[in-house]
Formats: sequence, structure tokens, C-alpha cells
Amino acid sequence: MQKKHDIVLILHNVRSRFNVGAIFRTADAAGVKKIYLCGITPAPPHPKIDKVALGAQQFIPFEKHRQTVRLIKQLKAEGQRVVAIEQSHSSIPYYHLKNKKPLVLIVGAEVRGLPAKILKLCDKTVEIPMYGKKESLNVAVALGIVIFDIIQQ
Repeated sequence: MQKKHDIVLILHNVRSRFNVGAIFRTADAAGVKKIYLCGITPAPPHPKIDKVALGAQQFIPFEKHRQTVRLIKQLKAEGQRVVAIEQSHSSIPYYHLKNKKPLVLIVGAEVRGLPAKILKLCDKTVEIPMYGKKESLNVAVALGIVIFDIIQQ
């Protein structure tokens, strides 16, 4: 069963090639249309990405962009709705996001997340409620939780 959802992803400064590979694999499983790899986010082909992606990087179109802000402005001008997955003072629980497509989901660097200048450009910011001491999830895991919730709506 191959179904594409009107969802694209932006990875901003995601450093780990393992995380990039995992996101490609999740994107393929969820039927995501495209991935934008921005800033210092590494791109396939690379042995570490390929190892985790298990070939999914061959099925998901992707583009490399240096300027995340410029890309977001371009996508918004085309009518895309941009939603950040990030803990912030203005974020809402991810399950309160209404499924209005087309949709761009953006995640940031593993440690620092998304900078304020990018969050200001986003239409919404969603977070996954945390109940543990660390109050964080791996970026690939968080993205997977949110994507599958959106496509099930």
C-alpha cells in the first residue's frame, strides 16, 4: 500500500546521520511527500544514513538547503502551513493540532532545537507532553509520534 500524504518535513541542523536515517525511514512509512535537509543536516548517500534508513532514502524525494528561513518563507508563500515540533512557551500539545493540509513539519538540532527566528515564522508550535525527569525525546522519535498522529486524523 503506497499512499502519499500532503506533508513535507524540514530538518534544521539535525547533526546525527543516524537521526537523519531514522527520519527517512519514518517518512517513508508515513507516506511523507518530501524532506528538506537544511543548514548542517547531512544528506544521503552516506553509510550511516543508509544503514538506519534501510533504503527509504531512495524513495523519499529530498533537497538540501542552506537557508532554512528562506525556505520557510518560500513554502509559506506557496500556501504551506508550517508547524514546528518544539517545546516553547507558545506550544500546544501535538494532539490539538487540526489536520489541515498541506503541512510542513519542522524539527531542529538535537540539543538546541529550533532558534527563535525560525519559531517566529511558524504558524503553530506543537509539543509532546513530558512526564519524566529529562523532559525530552530523540528528534526522530518525536517526529514519528507527531506524524503518525496527524495522518490518523
